Amino acid sequence: MSDTDTTGLRARLIDVGVELVTAEGAQALTLREIARRAGVSHGAPRRYFPTHVELLSAIARRGFADLQDRAAKTVADAGTGPRVRLTALAEVYLGFALSQPGMYELMFRHDLLESNRLGLRETSLPMFATLVDLVGRVRPEADARILAGALWANLHGIAQLWGWGSLKLATGADDHTPLLIAALDAHLGPEER
Repeated sequence: MSDTDTTGLRARLIDVGVELVTAEGAQALTLREIARRAGVSHGAPRRYFPTHVELLSAIARRGFADLQDRAAKTVADAGTGPRVRLTALAEVYLGFALSQPGMYELMFRHDLLESNRLGLRETSLPMFATLVDLVGRVRPEADARILAGALWANLHGIAQLWGWGSLKLATGADDHTPLLIAALDAHLGPEER
């Protein structure tokens, strides 16, 4: 098999995994199902990904790259103020989580992934660094890394609970935007309006 064939099949396995997680969720990502949908034997993925975890990590890497691209474009277009940019970043994060729930779940299931392999950390950490930077600009007196972590946890909770329908039921809200604004205000102080 040529290097081009090897690279092509490796990419195809990841593509199929991305399609599968998008359509059916992280629980559908078995080696056998990915191989079947890629049109190869069930043992073929092992030639490119010695473990199931490595294939899942490669699929998650695509998700992180997609989210990072969306975030970078949105933040760049949001304006110059750190609060405006931070709000845009949070909106992209929630939008991704709610529109790509299967991929989002996989990306943050570190019990399923090897974040130190296949460049997963290098793909996932830049957005957190952006979050830390923007939080530090809005709240220079605070420990930006800790505050950004708390804000991220809050956003993750909103994404999960909104996606499950729990926040709609509990708050009666028709849109997650008021919850996002409340989380930003809680962590950063009220925005001047």
